[in-house]
Amino acid sequence: MWGKILGALFGLALLRLPGLFIGLILGHWLDIKMGSNLARFKGIFQEPDEQQGLFMYTTFAAMGHIAKATGVVTPAHIRQARHFMQQLGLNDAQQQEAQAAFRDGKASNFPLVAQLQAFYQQYGRQRDVIQYFIEIQLGIANADGAMTSDQYRLLQQIAMQLSVSHLQLEQLLAAYRAQQRFNQRDSKKPAANAVQDAYKVLGVSAQCSDKELKRAYRKKMAQHHPDKLMAKGVPAAMLDVAKKQTQEIQAAYELLKNRH
Repeated sequence: MWGKILGALFGLALLRLPGLFIGLILGHWLDIKMGSNLARFKGIFQEPDEQQGLFMYTTFAAMGHIAKATGVVTPAHIRQARHFMQQLGLNDAQQQEAQAAFRDGKASNFPLVAQLQAFYQQYGRQRDVIQYFIEIQLGIANADGAMTSDQYRLLQQIAMQLSVSHLQLEQLLAAYRAQQRFNQRDSKKPAANAVQDAYKVLGVSAQCSDKELKRAYRKKMAQHHPDKLMAKGVPAAMLDVAKKQTQEIQAAYELLKNRH
């Protein structure tokens, strides 16, 4: 449906009445293509409803689009995508479907905006789910260790379509990078940098009070709690990744709590 609506609006704006009919035809084709992909993806994952099938397909297709943003999908991108599939515990058939969605996203003519609008239509009111989706995309964007300008612009486009501000995107990116560094620390002898990263993981300054620290910790835990995400429509396969994130948030809080 969204393909027809958007196609008609764009066609009308560009070519008036003739454009309206052209847009309807092109939009109808897009709806069929997206519906076919989602039906195939939903079936193999045995998701309870189309909403969760949409989440899975959009996740892997967006990953493919970001990986191809610079023109070439690197071995690091492929490793990151496979690692994420393994984290989800996908079986062979499910991995094949995830790879198919990833390949769809790599295509230069992949309808990213329409796909994101369909995603936003389902999840737009679930801000924690939107944030979780973007955090997943940050993983593929940083797979080579340094995000390219093309990938960053694409992330900005994704954020804009999902009503995530530039400031919010920057905060998510800073927290993601801090989390990656924090996970590589020596837990027996945490360096000063690890402490700084722990503050960034929780989104607070080193000058925060005990109350502010605890409030930030509880907010982060609530945003990533598997049960809450599942209740908001996140597929069950994604919950182990969310659980791992809560463990990492817990570790950051424990380090800082002992120092306050």
